[in-house]
Amino acid sequence: RKLAGPKGAVVVTIFVNKTQFGVSEDFGRYPRALKRDMALCRGLGVDIVFAPSDEAIYTVRHSTFVVESRLAKLMEGASRPTHFRGVTTVVTKLFNLVQPHAAVFGAKDWQQAVVIRQITGDLNFPVRVVIAPTIREHDGLAMSSRNEHLSPAERAQSTVLYEIIRAARTAVKNATTPLPASVLRRKLARFVGKQHLAKLDYIEFFHPTTLEPAKRVGRGTHLALAVFLGKTRLIDNGRL
Repeated sequence: RKLAGPKGAVVVTIFVNKTQFGVSEDFGRYPRALKRDMALCRGLGVDIVFAPSDEAIYTVRHSTFVVESRLAKLMEGASRPTHFRGVTTVVTKLFNLVQPHAAVFGAKDWQQAVVIRQITGDLNFPVRVVIAPTIREHDGLAMSSRNEHLSPAERAQSTVLYEIIRAARTAVKNATTPLPASVLRRKLARFVGKQHLAKLDYIEFFHPTTLEPAKRVGRGTHLALAVFLGKTRLIDNGRL
């Protein structure tokens, strides 16, 4: 609303994009609550909700994809090889259909936002990409649609993601020189090892703008991680 100004319109797009899910991932069980989402948008004064059908976005003969070939290979791209191809394709479609002046993406999906900024510049979209702060629950868990899949026991252990970010920040703050990434990664991984329902996918350190992996970790380095709680995969990140 702040970006739109008093004369602008706020458009919210709601679309569960099948092409960013891998074959064995959770597309079928991904939360869909259009009525609830519409009510939330109405209460927040959203002007337009754009909620297209699958058929409207991907016709039967659809065969064109948009691929970012550098940033999308890291982290989430390494764990989910077809994920960003789906993200960049659907964002390109939505930019073409909605034609916004600015588009807001959440910082929880930091790599996604950086990849989208890259394709926006590369493809000359006249769109300003804004990264909004991560919204967290009272105990630090980043808000996510997937959180509703967590059992009570898994939910209790899900705070380990934010605990790792906080521990990394403390380690960097207390260090007199940048820390070796490999050493810090091993120390942080132990937090996950203490949670019997949790399984670590990755912990990575990198430059926040270029996503260049960091061999040494200091103030300003960015951390991202992915953790499985049972069958539910959660991600988070933060600046150190």
